[in-house]
Amino acid sequence: MTQSLTGSLPALAGWSVEGSIPILAIVIVAGLGTATLFAVSLAAYRRRRRAQYRLISLAVGALLARSVVGAGTVLGVVPMPAHHLIAHGLDFLIAALVLYAVYAHAPGAIGDDTVSD
Repeated sequence: MTQSLTGSLPALAGWSVEGSIPILAIVIVAGLGTATLFAVSLAAYRRRRRAQYRLISLAVGALLARSVVGAGTVLGVVPMPAHHLIAHGLDFLIAALVLYAVYAHAPGAIGDDTVSD
């Protein structure tokens, strides 16, 4: 005697993010905040012109792209399977960029020019 997920959760069976005004509002606010952080990261990179600042700017840019994908999903432009593929791919890219920036540009790392003798 098994029940399907839909049968056991009737209240959530018809729930969808597509067209949800509250979710769209949250995504827009998050996108505006992320766009501000992206602009700050670009300014920092332009000022410092160092590889680690470029990597962080790329990571924050990927975070901004996640907000665009989220808004596209709520507006019905990006289908949910594509949303998951793109968003989780961007999650991986963000983590990889940040970890590489920390690993490759840590004090004492090979090629790091900030180490003083």
